[in-house]
Amino acid sequence: MIKACCSVAVALLMGLSATVAQANENEISADGFAAYVAKLKQEALADGYAQSTLDTAFAEVKLYQRSVKADRNQPEFKLTLDTYLPRAVPEWKAKKAVEKYQEHRDLLEQIGAEYGVQPRFIVALWGIETNFGSFTGGQDVISALTTMAYEGRREAFFKKELWHALTIVEEQHIPIEQMRGSWAGAMGQTQFMPSSFMQYAVDYDGDGRKDIWGSMGDVFASAANYLKSVGWRDDVTWGRQVQLPDSFDASLASLKTKKTLAEWQQLGVRRMDGSDLPQRDDIEASVVIPDDQQGRVYLAYTNYDALMRWNRSHYFVAAVGYLSDRIRFPR
Repeated sequence: MIKACCSVAVALLMGLSATVAQANENEISADGFAAYVAKLKQEALADGYAQSTLDTAFAEVKLYQRSVKADRNQPEFKLTLDTYLPRAVPEWKAKKAVEKYQEHRDLLEQIGAEYGVQPRFIVALWGIETNFGSFTGGQDVISALTTMAYEGRREAFFKKELWHALTIVEEQHIPIEQMRGSWAGAMGQTQFMPSSFMQYAVDYDGDGRKDIWGSMGDVFASAANYLKSVGWRDDVTWGRQVQLPDSFDASLASLKTKKTLAEWQQLGVRRMDGSDLPQRDDIEASVVIPDDQQGRVYLAYTNYDALMRWNRSHYFVAAVGYLSDRIRFPR
């Protein structure tokens, strides 16, 4: 989904390094942090949160200079899909995805049928976001969100997320000491921001808590519920890599431009092996060129748009789609 930070996969690949000078410049004053926390607690109390909730949530709150540095020093690298995909989806991850699919197959198929989402996409999202739950971030979510609000550049956004996090604490979905996430507050095995948690998280195992940290039923159902809510279709795939004719009008390459497969066929778009596109009248698609016409080109279906709602990065979508294809057609 749209997040305040890069996806975990991108962060792992690129790192978040800065020089010592840059780090010093990006630190914010700690002097006013305690006063800011006290002000937040008063606002939250006035908004109806219980004093016990605030005492629990802010008991160990800390200023994370690391979060500020990470936010301000997100590096820019020149990548192409051809160099990115082997890093985002190495062979070991593709094999592990198949193993995880088989390990949780019964649960995945049950959830997939209930929500209308093919299980391979649930596993692919899980793998790209958090390496199948093994990298969910170790930051205290309340501290991370409070820090980012105090830093001030996006105070309104992070205060809103903090308020949602307080609701999660108040509703006791996760013990506060286990409420860990990324430097920007993305949480659990789905890496939901607190607002997305409140809107899409599911208590699938029926224990009264929406546990996207430890309950596999809740994790998978929450991901499926998100996709269903943004228009997922279980009768089509995410997209396919295609060839374009030399005469292709590049101005048509946009998610805003939708045409039937027959219309793209007439414009010379073909499968990668040169054969015709599928003959289906019920599918509209867009041509997407993440790099340039010498790089990878995709015919993006409705589910491509849904994945873009999760994270507005063509590279992220391509990685999830590619991993889902590797699950469907293991080597």
